[in-house]
Amino acid sequence: MVKVGVHVSIADSIERAVDRAVERGCDTFQIFSSNPRSWKTKELIPSDVDRFKEKLEDSGIYPPVDHMPYLPNLATPKDDVYKRSKEALTAELKRCEVLKIPYLVTHLGSHLGEGMDNGLQRILKSINEAFSSTDTSVMLLLENTAGTKNSMGSSFEHIQNIIEGVEEEDRIGICFDTCHAFAAGYELRTDEGLRETLKALDDAVGIGRIKLIHLNDSKGDLNSHLDRHEHIGLGYIGEAGFKNILGHSLFRKLPLVLETPVDERRDDVENLKKVREISAK
Repeated sequence: MVKVGVHVSIADSIERAVDRAVERGCDTFQIFSSNPRSWKTKELIPSDVDRFKEKLEDSGIYPPVDHMPYLPNLATPKDDVYKRSKEALTAELKRCEVLKIPYLVTHLGSHLGEGMDNGLQRILKSINEAFSSTDTSVMLLLENTAGTKNSMGSSFEHIQNIIEGVEEEDRIGICFDTCHAFAAGYELRTDEGLRETLKALDDAVGIGRIKLIHLNDSKGDLNSHLDRHEHIGLGYIGEAGFKNILGHSLFRKLPLVLETPVDERRDDVENLKKVREISAK
């Protein structure tokens, strides 16, 4: 059996995220620990934190995952945004520690035309500073990207360069997003393609660094660089592609988090059902 879940809301109180994960039948789940579209972070209320941890333990769901908000850009050349981004990363690491969330996922940002080298140095500085100012057991997971213009982290070699420049490498892991990898040009739909993709990933960063899978279909074709998620089996990766992916031992042992749409075609529960159906074949 695969361990699969979805991104759930923390509306009303962060403890409600666990209720929503249970209601959807999740084995794992992901949250934003605060409003993802605001720089302002609402302080965690101790009683809510206690209830979150109690409900989590009672549910048997594991692991919970936190995701960095949308606004921070660790690669930006804009000093004001960069300062706030570094502060946000440090704050989220601390919030995860309080909530006993083991993984924090971060996008790697955009260099905004200033070049990959400049973006790399900004990312490294922000991560190293955040790590030096926090003493936590939380692992920061770097998420691969689809290769949109000026984005960082679309190739496994980009991610390798970041890991090699981080002073505390043992605090870094990988969140592998299937939609992003496929859109960036990594084939996943065939045995040979998946084997070559995972070999390239292993050669660059080591398969053992992968701690989480974002399992998403893609609205864009292979190498389209389009970062648009689709329902499982209804995009260009397709149901046969996910049968190939979910048949691989790596994807069967790691937590899978869906970030698929919710619309008139399917909701979260139906996408979870589809993943379990495909993995059982």
